[in-house]
Amino acid sequence: MRKTEHLYKQMTEWRHDFHRHPELEFDLGRTAARVAELLRGFGLEVHTAIGQSGVVGVLQKGNGPRSIAVRADMDALPITEANGFDHRSASPGKMHACGHDGHMAMALGAAKYLAESGDFNGRAVFIFQPNEEFGEGASAMIADGLFDRFPVDEVYAIHNIPGLAVGTFATRAGPVTAAESLFEIDIAARGGHAALPHMGVDAITVGAEIVSALQTIVARKLDPAQNGVVSVTEFITDGRRNVLPGRATLRGDCRALTPTTNTAIEVAMRRIVDGICAAHDVTGTVTYNTLFPPTINAPQAARAATEAAQTIADMVDGDCPPKLFSEDFAHMAAAVPGAFVLMGNGIEGGHAHPLHSADYDFNDAALVPGSSFWVALIEQQLKGGTDQR
Repeated sequence: MRKTEHLYKQMTEWRHDFHRHPELEFDLGRTAARVAELLRGFGLEVHTAIGQSGVVGVLQKGNGPRSIAVRADMDALPITEANGFDHRSASPGKMHACGHDGHMAMALGAAKYLAESGDFNGRAVFIFQPNEEFGEGASAMIADGLFDRFPVDEVYAIHNIPGLAVGTFATRAGPVTAAESLFEIDIAARGGHAALPHMGVDAITVGAEIVSALQTIVARKLDPAQNGVVSVTEFITDGRRNVLPGRATLRGDCRALTPTTNTAIEVAMRRIVDGICAAHDVTGTVTYNTLFPPTINAPQAARAATEAAQTIADMVDGDCPPKLFSEDFAHMAAAVPGAFVLMGNGIEGGHAHPLHSADYDFNDAALVPGSSFWVALIEQQLKGGTDQR
């Protein structure tokens, strides 16, 4: 996409406005209304309230039969911002700490450019998704008929990555982000007096054995070639200064790059809990809830994204290592062949601070590369309307 100062200025203004007015989960009244207003102004066909608060803009050019979708996420995080710049959040306890404000601005910039000057033959569908952070928005839109009402051949998404230079793009075929599963282990033992441990069963001792044993899942029960993470993040008991606890709850987070690995972690966890609890003659129950499946890039879509990136950027990695964070886009990529693309957000200051940190900020310098990628991809994939790639 040709860089114009005017469009860059507009994307920056949109991004800063979204950043000042963050909204959470499905409660995106202002954000969704602004997105819809802009898309209508560009001349797109606009549909709202899909999956509660999702927005879809459709741009048709020519009579090409193919259609591809671009997804941008709209929701912010329940974080109080620590930045002091002028466009900081005006809503205490809410912040765009993951760059979704930038993702929206890039997609809007591409939609505007393509509506005015796009050279393609087919249909481009711009999906603006609610509630990505809590893993519910994509499923809600799909359940509301997203891909039935707007059938597409491919779907793509971008996420900025702090610490990666602006203008850098990376993706890969196969697993690109991990499944996230939350677990809770409840131990019902027999508490007692701290001076008389033999008269009960200390839930802390049982829980501590389970915590240690859980670390063997990745170290000894998974194929070393299969990435996985098991992290215990909470250990809660009903004990007191001189009271041995009779109950304990362990909570934590697991990551896996394939459904097979995720299942293996769950099965091993249940066996460990059952075995240790049986050895101590107590009861243990496990709840294992997979919130995000792994994001699996279709090979042809990953290849197309790499080719498009190479036309507008010099630093492109088409076979990057997978990431162990999770993405709600996984549901869309499971419904339609697609690819999730990583884009550099910068290597200095708040642009390099971790996602979800109170002093992070999306880098305005990434707006042009990001929107240019979308334009290049759409024009590439819908060239003539017959290229099946």
